[in-house]
Amino acid sequence: MSSSAGEAHFIGEPIEAEFDQDPLLSKKPGCPAAFTWRGERFEVAVLLEEWHDYERRGRFAENMQEAHAQAAKRRGSWGVGRDFFRVRTSSAGRVFLIYFDRAPKEAGDRRGRWFVREEQDPKA
Repeated sequence: MSSSAGEAHFIGEPIEAEFDQDPLLSKKPGCPAAFTWRGERFEVAVLLEEWHDYERRGRFAENMQEAHAQAAKRRGSWGVGRDFFRVRTSSAGRVFLIYFDRAPKEAGDRRGRWFVREEQDPKA
């Protein structure tokens, strides 16, 4: 990672998330306690920021009545959207933007998937 302040490096790779307790809702799991990326385990020390993007995109944006689409944008609908978490890890204070993609991978695998979007400068 570069030492330039404010710089982030896009990664976009899958991770394995770990939780202290199983999430109550599989499509809204919350921030993980730890994650494994490229064979290295990172414990989440601090949740710095959290936000949700439930906007329907592409063909999914056209298959819902407008009133229902507005409600879904606020609270989400099954299999649509992403939950983002900006976290500081115990590993030298490294900062990552991770997210849970609520979209099912395929019909036989209806769970969402976790990704590391980018590593951010810890000083930013």
